[in-house]
Amino acid sequence: MKKFIYIFMSLCLFINIFSIPTRAVEKNNKLNVNAKCAIAIDSKTRRVLYEKNSDKIVPMASTTKIITALVAIKYGNLEDKFIISSNAASIRGSKVGYKKNDEISLKELIVGLMFKSGNDAAIAIAEGISGSIEEFCKLMNEYALEIGLMDSNFESPHGLDSGRHYSTSYDLAIATAKAKENDFFNEMVGKKAYTSRDNNFTRDYSNINKILWQIKGANGVKTGYTGGAGKCLVTSVNNGHNDVIMVVLDCPGRWTETEKIFNYVKENYYYENIKDLNSMDEESDMSIFNEDIYVPIKNGSKGIFKLDKNNNIVNDNKVLGDIKVFEDEVLIYKHIIYK
Repeated sequence: MKKFIYIFMSLCLFINIFSIPTRAVEKNNKLNVNAKCAIAIDSKTRRVLYEKNSDKIVPMASTTKIITALVAIKYGNLEDKFIISSNAASIRGSKVGYKKNDEISLKELIVGLMFKSGNDAAIAIAEGISGSIEEFCKLMNEYALEIGLMDSNFESPHGLDSGRHYSTSYDLAIATAKAKENDFFNEMVGKKAYTSRDNNFTRDYSNINKILWQIKGANGVKTGYTGGAGKCLVTSVNNGHNDVIMVVLDCPGRWTETEKIFNYVKENYYYENIKDLNSMDEESDMSIFNEDIYVPIKNGSKGIFKLDKNNNIVNDNKVLGDIKVFEDEVLIYKHIIYK
């Protein structure tokens, strides 16, 4: 039954998203990363640029809060005020410091969640959105399947160690790429501070994510640590065209190892606009391209695209064609063009 649900969700995803991620990846990586699991993907095409044990199921600590924030943004109103419960105020681990009966907007709670890794913010969000942690986790797991996270399960909105709370570096990278499609999330995680005066918050917030200061172009995303998960980090860095999303799990030197991965990507890939690639069909109609799409290509290789025109209707939208980009005869990206 579980396998059937996964297949059904996969078909739904194929229908509902523009870009189809591929798992084509160089297996003989010339990079040794000191992490149990690691991955780098391109945020737009979802192409895997580096990986180490990226399908391994492991605890992921507070990187969980990326999903918590996503669900909160989807189902909540950022201006709504939530009352801090005794359950939220007394939670263990990292906290913002909210007190029982404090009245905090959802927007501020999400900032506290991401900037201070506030477990109290996570509980307040869950209770405010769904009435209980259990009901909110149901939303988390439903949404995870909806966006294609097939190897994740959530038992809490904060990520403290528990028996069936887990993910993979690949799932976290895909979730982050999805999250950064939201303007509020994308802008928020790249900020270094929020002031109470300018945002009508109850306090000021400074981002604890040191990667924002360490790598030029870094614009997020989330730290994490528990005894079971070790040190974790999800990072986004703009490379001039797209963001590179990197995840390291159980990584003692998470800051330096992440920078090492980013340098590897810069040194081993270049970006090409699909419009500038050679076509398998010299008579391809370039007017069908309605946007600039930059695709990462491995150094020493060339990208080539194939355009299949059609007039299918998907979700009431007319499909003009499918673009497939190949590198050394391997499909690395597929994109559906709608009218």
